Amino acid sequence: MKSIICGAGDVGKNIAEKLSKEGFEVTVVDESKEQLKKIENLDVKTILGASSLPSILSSAGAKDCDILIAVTKSDENNMISCQIGYSLFKIPTKIARIRQQDYLKGEWSSLYNKENLPI
Repeated sequence: MKSIICGAGDVGKNIAEKLSKEGFEVTVVDESKEQLKKIENLDVKTILGASSLPSILSSAGAKDCDILIAVTKSDENNMISCQIGYSLFKIPTKIARIRQQDYLKGEWSSLYNKENLPI
């Protein structure tokens, strides 16, 4: 299976390492050259750039990707990356780390569905 991990911080690194060991083809996207350098020992492809840009996701292999996991430091970037993955590339499984609790309140939870924000 092919996966894209958006974010090469601690969470992204751990996910990339586990998926790679399980036989996934992993591509990690991050805006920081330093963060990507920290994972060069892993069996993953790296892309320098913003995962919220369609061109970057395309370079990462989004057209035939099975899962996109967005775990950057920005909730908004994570949500947009997943939205682009769905809308432009039809990635079947999208996971976004969202830390700001206001996004997850019950009254706003309808935002996260197939018609609105499919994550």
